[in-house]
Amino acid sequence: MLDAIPTANLIAGQPHASGSRTLRATNPATREQLPEHFTEATSADVDAAVEHAHKAWLRFRKTSGQQRAALLRGIADEIEALGEQLIDRAVAESGLPAGRITGERGRTCGQLRAFADLVEEGSWVDATIDKALPDRQPAPRADLRKMLIAMGPVAVFTASNFPLAFSTAGGDTSAALAAGCPVIVKAHPSHLGTNALVAGAIQRAVEKVNLPAGIFSSIQGGNTVGVRLVQHPKLAAVGFTGSYAGGTALMKMAAARPVPIPVYAEMGSVNPVFVLSRKLAADGPGVAAMLAGSVCLGAGQFCTNPGLIFVERSDAATAFIGAVREAFAEQASSTMLNEDIVEAYRQNVGRAGKSKGVELDYQAAASQPKWSGEPTMAITDGKTFLANPKLQDEVFGPYTLLVECADAAQMQAIAEQLHGQLTATVIGTDVELVAASLLCETLTHRVGRLLFNGVPTGVEVCPAMHHGGPFPAASSPMYTSVGVDAIQRFVRPICYQNAPESLLPSELRTGNPLGIWRRVNGGMVRG
Repeated sequence: MLDAIPTANLIAGQPHASGSRTLRATNPATREQLPEHFTEATSADVDAAVEHAHKAWLRFRKTSGQQRAALLRGIADEIEALGEQLIDRAVAESGLPAGRITGERGRTCGQLRAFADLVEEGSWVDATIDKALPDRQPAPRADLRKMLIAMGPVAVFTASNFPLAFSTAGGDTSAALAAGCPVIVKAHPSHLGTNALVAGAIQRAVEKVNLPAGIFSSIQGGNTVGVRLVQHPKLAAVGFTGSYAGGTALMKMAAARPVPIPVYAEMGSVNPVFVLSRKLAADGPGVAAMLAGSVCLGAGQFCTNPGLIFVERSDAATAFIGAVREAFAEQASSTMLNEDIVEAYRQNVGRAGKSKGVELDYQAAASQPKWSGEPTMAITDGKTFLANPKLQDEVFGPYTLLVECADAAQMQAIAEQLHGQLTATVIGTDVELVAASLLCETLTHRVGRLLFNGVPTGVEVCPAMHHGGPFPAASSPMYTSVGVDAIQRFVRPICYQNAPESLLPSELRTGNPLGIWRRVNGGMVRG
């Protein structure tokens, strides 16, 4: 028998259900509400979660890397122990197939364990020591020692399109916990049951490693709950994955506080793809099939969905457009995540189709279920694109705009006017890629990840990955939300000058008791 899904807010290990308002999740495939009524957090609940988190932080920030590693690995174990109940619930709340959710569970647990390895080894704190030079002329130098430390309680706003990997125990939560920051998760209203199951797994892991219960809380509710959370004076930072409107609203709110706090928002992008002429002539149908599959993957509900495709006008480009159209016709309509996303998709497609100089070249017929995204391709020319910045706006779903450029110079001009993006891709022959060095150089200043001869969907979780980009793709181009470098968002540097040895953290003490890599007097040493 499956365990009943908790419906109360989880605050510092205890259920809170005093509020009178409730929420229900909906199965997007059947459009039926799921049975549980989840209690919306009250203002008192939100305040309690942050107060518990701040109190817990005073201890949690001083825990060893080994203790935090044990917590992170314990969370991964507890998530896996949920078995098929978690998979079934996430499928029911997202409309995504079980195989996709199973893979996402693996990614979630993998990144938790990757952060565990990082903090257990310990060198991530970037310990830097410049020893005193008392005899230096014309002035002596003090003993200076610097490292990264936890910022404080972090609010995590979960994503609609990744119910596990960018959600309750996703990258933001695992990075914050690894840094020594307590987390208050605001559950996504589409994934209330999935959130409750994972929140319980985190709670059990916290208990097993005997850490303060306040290092994790999960609250439910709408915008009012989110506003209360971000405005709490003891909150230190916000992690967010979602829309441009949602991310910028949080940024403005956080900046307007008496003490502003950072919001690390990943807000998606249109991920432009530039297909060069010789590649079109050599393998137009193959490139078309690859791009159509990427655009329509998961009903187009990826932040790396290629929403813009640029080609240079030619006979090969004309044939390529026909091949893309045929490839789109082979893509099935898929269930989208919720009703709001479906309605926004259809409105945005309709708006794009009514734009001057834009033609809806292919649009799949509407199909059941009602909440499905129909693969759609629109076409325009380079002059129209340059004249209408709104054509760079994201259409979240299985949609792309193909732009025929008059020549290579116009393609370059477009690259120079692109908004900040998560990714850009250049597809060409080896000779073409070398010749397109100016285009590639321009794109490096517009994106966080530049790809060649591939597709941007499919974000590898590894140390070399950067999943972020210049605004408006993200709130800061400096940080990634994927990979272990995501920990950098929730820490800050502290410098100790002439500190007594007994007051120094272990990472900075003479003799290097932790045996980590440190920069000492300009050189990297260990041991």
